This record gives sequence, C-alpha cells and structure tokens, in this order.
Amino acid sequence: MNFSKLNFGVDGDSITAGEQWSWHVYKNLGMATHHNVAVGSAVWYKRTIECAAGSVTTQDYNAPDFAGISDGWEPTEDLNELQKRANNCAVVHIQRFISEVKSGQAPVPDVFAFAMGTNDDINCLGDAEKALTGKQLDGNENIDLFTEAGAMRWCIQRIMEEYPLARVFVLTPIQTATPEHNAKIEKQISTVMLKVAGGMGAQVVDCFHNSGICEKFEVIGGTGKYLRDGLHPDVPGQTLEGAYAAKEIRNNMF
Repeated sequence: MNFSKLNFGVDGDSITAGEQWSWHVYKNLGMATHHNVAVGSAVWYKRTIECAAGSVTTQDYNAPDFAGISDGWEPTEDLNELQKRANNCAVVHIQRFISEVKSGQAPVPDVFAFAMGTNDDINCLGDAEKALTGKQLDGNENIDLFTEAGAMRWCIQRIMEEYPLARVFVLTPIQTATPEHNAKIEKQISTVMLKVAGGMGAQVVDCFHNSGICEKFEVIGGTGKYLRDGLHPDVPGQTLEGAYAAKEIRNNMF
C-alpha cells in the first residue's frame, strides 16, 4: 500500500509528544504529514483538581475562557496552572485536533492513532460495557467523560464521526521499569482498552506485550535498555516502538 499521500494524526502523552514513536511511523511508512497533539502528563478523561486555594474542572477547548493546556506535574497551588493541567486530557486534545483541521492548520487524517493511559488513575477506569451503551454521544448519560472508559469511547467516536474515511488505531502503553505500574496498565488493557477499542471497531496495537520493551531490562529512575528513566523511551526505544507500530498500521491498512 502506498502511504505517501496519507495524513497521520496522533494523540498521546509524554511518550508520544513531539517527534518520538509516531514520528518514526510517519517516516518509516513515508506518510505525507504528521499532526501530533500529544502533551506530556495527559490522561484520557476530564477531571476536577482540588487544592487549598480552590478547585478547577476540565474546560472544553472552545470555551471562551479556555486557560490553555499544561504538561506540568510538580506540586503547585496556582489555580491557573492547575486549570491548564485539568485541561490536559484526550477529550480536550481531540477537540483541539478537530478545531485545527477545520481552521486549515492541519489536513484531514487518513490514519489516526491514540496512545494514552500511562498516567491514568486506576480509580478512574469506569465501566467499559456501560460506556459502550447506545449509538449517539450527545445526551448519552452512559458516557462519563470523567472515566477512562467514557472518555476513550467519546474520543474514538468523535474522530470516526468527523473523519469517516480514517482508520483509527489504539496503542496500549508500553511496559515501564516498575512492576506495580505495569500491573495497573495490564488491568487498564484488560478491563477498558481492549473492550472499548473493540466495541468501537478500532484496531489495537499491543505495545505493552509486543513492542520489545520489557520491564526486566529497565531500571527504576535510571537508564536501561530502552527507557532513559524507567518510563520514557530514549531514541532506541522510540525507534523500536515506532517500527512495531508502523508494521501493525501497515499490515492492518489492507
């Protein structure tokens, strides 16, 4: 298949932001464009963040007083900064992506890939079966955008509705150096990600089990085989994950 005229859209967190695995997919497949709205520290879902100074809740991207998006993670009680952090989720990223395409800043995607979940709270997973109930997004009280399941269903369907010819892929998070974190990710994959992606007809790319990045060879807080700090891939890790994702996308586009 000739990918040279296909546009690649991407969303994710710090493992995806900038020119990492998705850039290697774009280059390896010889795609026309790479439009990446990933932001570090992102989660799938909307949230409310509380501190001594007050509380903030995720805004919509088109809200008149939209504060922006921040990849910050260090402790703070600055409500403006916390508002930007609350806005750092896939729901807002997708609103932004669609807005940028409509305004001509980016082309309509032919392929779209999500790579989220590493930062998600295990207590915010939600119910995949409930999130998949019904056909419409608008007015569907079963879709809780404050859960991973609800937000994932909403994001996938928005991309599919807006770009009906695009193929949508969902990449699972990669393994990290920390066994407890990996157990959390495996629970997300089994209880939410496979069910929601499957229910929406999106192709799953299982980076956790099949990318070649393995907890046994990584160092917590230090440099291992493919991760520079036990969490984020260095260039060899980005290249490896990108090569695997490119193979899966290529093989599943036929």
